[in-house]
Amino acid sequence: MPLDLDQLRTRLPGRQIEWHPTLPSTMTAATRRAADGCPHGTTIGADEQTAGIGRYGRHWHSEPDTGIYMSVILRLPFGMDTLPLVTLALGLAVAETIHKTTDLICDLRWPNDVLIGNKKCCGILTQLEAPAVITGIGINVNHPSFPDEIADLATSLRIASGRIHSREHIIAELLPAIDTYCGILETQGRDPILRMFTQASSYASGRRVSVDQGDSVLHGVTAGLNPAGFLLLRDDNGKQHQIVAGGVRPCS
Repeated sequence: MPLDLDQLRTRLPGRQIEWHPTLPSTMTAATRRAADGCPHGTTIGADEQTAGIGRYGRHWHSEPDTGIYMSVILRLPFGMDTLPLVTLALGLAVAETIHKTTDLICDLRWPNDVLIGNKKCCGILTQLEAPAVITGIGINVNHPSFPDEIADLATSLRIASGRIHSREHIIAELLPAIDTYCGILETQGRDPILRMFTQASSYASGRRVSVDQGDSVLHGVTAGLNPAGFLLLRDDNGKQHQIVAGGVRPCS
């Protein structure tokens, strides 16, 4: 069922929300709107993406009328050095919103994955388009199943809970939560976000993982986050690494 935009606008008066039946990518559309000077908090969404963007430019599975595919334009004093922390703040907002609206408990896998159990239900992107930060959020809400190639990796709120959920209700709770957590980062600095993410994530500290860095794979135990929001990993030889990017996965 297409999203009820009137209901959403009624619940969030004053928020500029644009929703489309289909878009190639909400990130691309939001980048254009940011360049046009749209206000802080402007939200661009679609019932379907034909070229949804995941991390590292990968395709994001965007089944029509089942998920939340949206991008939010943040006009806050965040520069490139703050971008990793914005990603962490968004993960906290999504996890809190999912728990509040569905009673499902989420895990956060550094830097941008929201999990239920060991399967991904949400991915987050952030990019700086000065003076704005463009945030992309994809949540698997009412997907009944997934293609074979990602079925072992992905889940939806419907699969995890056994019931259908209102996308309008989730978005109406999520957008204020984004404001809250980004507001904490803006006014209180990075420490509260780092602390809350570490508490909410089983991956932040003491988890044995592998990290795919493209030309190599690191194995070790996570050792917390540094002040910049990057993951620290102590490898099997005792050497500590700062993980700036890379796919983090659990391993034995």
